[in-house]
Amino acid sequence: MIEELSIRDLGVIGEAVLPLGPGFTAVTGETGAGKTMVVSALGLLFGERADTGSIRKGAGQAWIEGRILVGRDGVVADRVREVGGDLDDAGDIGDAEVILSRSVSAEGRSRAVVGGRSAPISVLSELGSALVVVHGQSDQLRLKSQSAQRGALDSFAGPALAERVTEYRSLYESWQAHSSEIDALVTERSSRLREAEQLRAAIDEISAVAPVEGEDAELADLAGRLTNLEDLRLAAAEAREGISSETGDGPDTVGLIDAALRSLERVAHHDTALAPIVEALANASFIVSDISTQLASYVSGLETDEVGELDRVQERRAQLTVLTRKYGPELSDVLAFTAEAEPRLLELDSDSDRIEQLSALVDDEYAELTRIADDLSALRSDAGERLSTAVTDELGALAMPNARFVVEVQQRDDLGSTGRDLVQFLLRAHEGSEPRPLNKGASGGELSRVMLAIEVVLAAADPVPTFVFDEVDAGVGGASAIEIGRRLAVLARSSQVIVVTHLAQVAAFATNHLRVEKDQDGPVTASNVVQLAGDDRLAEMARLLSGLPDSESGLAHAAELLSTAESLAAARG
Repeated sequence: MIEELSIRDLGVIGEAVLPLGPGFTAVTGETGAGKTMVVSALGLLFGERADTGSIRKGAGQAWIEGRILVGRDGVVADRVREVGGDLDDAGDIGDAEVILSRSVSAEGRSRAVVGGRSAPISVLSELGSALVVVHGQSDQLRLKSQSAQRGALDSFAGPALAERVTEYRSLYESWQAHSSEIDALVTERSSRLREAEQLRAAIDEISAVAPVEGEDAELADLAGRLTNLEDLRLAAAEAREGISSETGDGPDTVGLIDAALRSLERVAHHDTALAPIVEALANASFIVSDISTQLASYVSGLETDEVGELDRVQERRAQLTVLTRKYGPELSDVLAFTAEAEPRLLELDSDSDRIEQLSALVDDEYAELTRIADDLSALRSDAGERLSTAVTDELGALAMPNARFVVEVQQRDDLGSTGRDLVQFLLRAHEGSEPRPLNKGASGGELSRVMLAIEVVLAAADPVPTFVFDEVDAGVGGASAIEIGRRLAVLARSSQVIVVTHLAQVAAFATNHLRVEKDQDGPVTASNVVQLAGDDRLAEMARLLSGLPDSESGLAHAAELLSTAESLAAARG
């Protein structure tokens, strides 16, 4: 809901603040005072294309600001936060206030501010599509597309249709996903066959070698030992000879330690201080003897290596190297490749079975979709007849007694995301004429009344925060104008309604009456906006009725009209 609209230097309006708020706001004024600038200001505020010709003569820029009441957790609030804008506390739980502004310079530059943060003009358009619907003689924005008309009909149809639509959409998404998978499998069959052949060859090559985790490191160690076998044997033999000589030609380490140990043992009982030294020598003798045994075993093992083993090791390493170059760089990568390739090959080899399974599933889903689509068509056709009757009845009271509103529901051959129905709103403006699309079957003023009739009928099922009507009363008067005013008042029970009007019969039903006043100051006309109440409103109503704001008969007629409107509103409330 728009709480307040501020305008500066737009058209003939120098500076004006429009208090709006809930309910039905009527905007009146003399011809040329700038009433339509109110609609233009709202259009600019919500992202319409700017026209530098609308900037007030002599001004550098036009500026519009709106204080908007929104749900704190709704889509509008979320979008404001996404662009970095701030939401102010509105006092009521669940509500927040956001300030939007738009400036247009004489050079054509345009700037938007959302919640105190600069934003693209497109953001204003996004917010406007969720907040405001404008119905003017030249621009009927709501329900313009067939998809919007189908959505409005679905909302009018109620929960029974909504449940079936939800069921249909879920199944439709599944059907599309499975159909796309089939298409991909068929389209990519050649490439998938090539991939399967490549994987099969790779798996066969790796399986033939049968590598084992860590085998490459073990073979590298073994190859190093076999390559240097004689050097290793000689070094180990020399080391063992030095520790424990078998030839007896010279002293060895074991003999020297044992001799030292025997010398100390003979005298150790004379001094206890020698005890730990004797124990250490005994341990050293044991350790050195053990090393000698290990070296003997090592030399013996080297001497038993089979002839040709090095060639076998190098050949095995060469096989592993081929694999790591292709699928590595490490042997662990080769094994990981095999672990991934085997299930992928199984998947590729089962393409034919998968296509067959998917085809059966797609056929079943399509049959079910067709059945639900038929149900949707029946529900929409029934709702279309009810909507047609209700809107046609409204048109009869809006000075269009011979008009007939038609909701056409046609079925396509193919299925879409909402069924197979094409929904179109048509208008037969006169007896004997053919129903035509709304924007082709009525004049601007008639179209505004048609949209009013539709909005009144849809109000409960498809609510909109704010409606703006420009010259909805064009070409009517008397009792028909009173009916227009009454229906606007009905619409204002569920939405904010702003109406630019020149008829007292319409303005009489307003809960908030604004007048655009012009002041001729030399060659420049300046206008501002005032809120009317009491005698001031009565005088404006008299002016609308008779052209004379202070005529006694006009004032009496105006008072009677206001009383009648109040009674009608109360009686219908």
